[in-house]
Amino acid sequence: MSTLSTHVLDTQWGRPAAGVPITLEHQAADGWRELARGTTNPDGRVRDFLPASTRLEPGIYRMTFHTAEYFRAQGTKGFYPYVAVVFELAAPEEHYHVPLLLSPFGYSTYRGS
Repeated sequence: MSTLSTHVLDTQWGRPAAGVPITLEHQAADGWRELARGTTNPDGRVRDFLPASTRLEPGIYRMTFHTAEYFRAQGTKGFYPYVAVVFELAAPEEHYHVPLLLSPFGYSTYRGS
């Protein structure tokens, strides 16, 4: 089964984005089910997002980055109050990395390694 990681980089300042709350959900037949919550550390990562033994089944997942809280803490007004990234885990043996490149008026994401 798959494993999952993430990190957030503040492209306005060229540094990791510490203090970004993140929620992970799995799409079930009756809607979204929350699996985990975490907040990025000084390196922009959530080290204990899921317990090390957790393996994710193939399916549709949503990672929501609560950016309004981050920008408020930075004294910046952002345009996007949150960024929801929906992705599919298809290969049960692979690791998936979902990074977010963030600025007050834009964002980008991709499948990392």
